[in-house]
Amino acid sequence: MRELSIESIRLSLMNYQRVVILREKDSDRYLPIWIGPAEADAIAVRLQDVSVARPLTHDLLRNMIEQLGARVAYIVVNDLENDTFYARIVLDVNGRTLEVDSRPSDAIALAVRVDAPIFAEESVLDRAGVILEEGETEESAKSRTAPVEETRPVDPEELEKLGVFKEFIEGLDLDDFDKR
Repeated sequence: MRELSIESIRLSLMNYQRVVILREKDSDRYLPIWIGPAEADAIAVRLQDVSVARPLTHDLLRNMIEQLGARVAYIVVNDLENDTFYARIVLDVNGRTLEVDSRPSDAIALAVRVDAPIFAEESVLDRAGVILEEGETEESAKSRTAPVEETRPVDPEELEKLGVFKEFIEGLDLDDFDKR
């Protein structure tokens, strides 16, 4: 296993999906994992120390784990099958180790709330890790991991239906989402 840190959470302008970029400690190898918007927000809220009036789902999970006398020892991205990442939340329950299956995004959102280390299995990093090549920037390395999208002409009726969202989308400030 290799320890990772959260490098950033990004928004793909190609498909408006979120990706969490994990970086191997003491290395230039990155592990990009596509995640949902709710999970991206849950991670970003904690990383940016934004206070919320009521506990979010991952805060509730943290509170329940603590109230039951357990602690999150670490999380590990342990597998990759059919372009889907898998993770385990490793708990210490009164000296006993308990592993719980999880989506990586949920495991990471929990890990940032309890300051637990984030790991990935070497086999996952070998298959999905991105290493910066000589002279390559972080941005160009990340673009190598972007999914290839099939393009098709847009149906004029479809475009007209979506037109009501155009002004809203153009008014979004996506620069702030890019920050840790």
